[in-house]
Amino acid sequence: MTEEKPRVYSKEYLNIKDPNDYGFDDELWDFEKFKRKYRITIVSYKGMDMEFDIVGVHPALVNAFRRIMLSEIPTMAIEKVYIYNNTSIIQDEVLAHRLGLIPLKADARLFEYRSEESEEGTENDTLEFDLKYKYTRKGKDGHKDSQTDNYIKNISVYSNQIKWLPKGRQASMYKEADIGPIHEDILIARMRPGHELDLKLVAVKGIGQDHAKFSPVATAYYRLLPEIKLNREVAGVDARLLKQCFSPGVIEIDDQQRAYVKNARYDSNSRNVFRYPHLSDSVTMSRVQNHFIFNIESVGSLKPDEIFIEAVKVLKRKCRLFLDEISDDK
Repeated sequence: MTEEKPRVYSKEYLNIKDPNDYGFDDELWDFEKFKRKYRITIVSYKGMDMEFDIVGVHPALVNAFRRIMLSEIPTMAIEKVYIYNNTSIIQDEVLAHRLGLIPLKADARLFEYRSEESEEGTENDTLEFDLKYKYTRKGKDGHKDSQTDNYIKNISVYSNQIKWLPKGRQASMYKEADIGPIHEDILIARMRPGHELDLKLVAVKGIGQDHAKFSPVATAYYRLLPEIKLNREVAGVDARLLKQCFSPGVIEIDDQQRAYVKNARYDSNSRNVFRYPHLSDSVTMSRVQNHFIFNIESVGSLKPDEIFIEAVKVLKRKCRLFLDEISDDK
């Protein structure tokens, strides 16, 4: 016998829970029941974007994963910028901030946290880079007032100009292809005659809780699985109008010009159907309370699935620490 899914129903101005659903608060923990209901399914994995379903878990657990991914998964990021020369129009503080936000592809799991007492850092906790760039001309015949690439070279400074300076034994420990900016086309500054940059960059290991530049994700969010049920036949002009009330691909029209639910998964729960009184009773919109659609967009230092696995590890450590604290109190 299939167990009924707990749902919350979307009305015009509010959400209503199923009267037979008492939520998660009064639910007793049953490990065998949890194993039967729990599952993770990867729906889409394209580059650094992953969408997957988590079914049969408490909302607090899903939210814990989200918060950990945003703020507690360590990455490497530029922490200090030593400016020996900056004659560009960008102020030193703004330039340092922009450099700090450039994501690095160094795997933070291979590094240690840098101690506050260490000023220079070591090969185990610090990465060093330099950025040297100077405005130059292509030839003597270039017009001095021209700002086009036909006459001027090095007009723009991109992240591919950041060069790794191996520290200690790092040259033998890591490949040059594995260290440096993830994207080579991030614009840092635009140069003009007489402008020059001479910088030293120091990257350390950190977490997003300390600064957003250490966060491994651009976005990490979840939502409940939508469900849409047609209560009666809708055809003709009303079918086309009903289709426009939902996100693309949710409602489609068959050969008999009748509306049907094609894929409710990507409905945005806009409630536009309630703008038309003659259609408002034709559909029932709800969301499954224990079925979460999770999206992770990585900045590139870790793959999305690695970020989620690291979040699980962090949560396990927190649970062990909490259990140890309880045991010590007893």
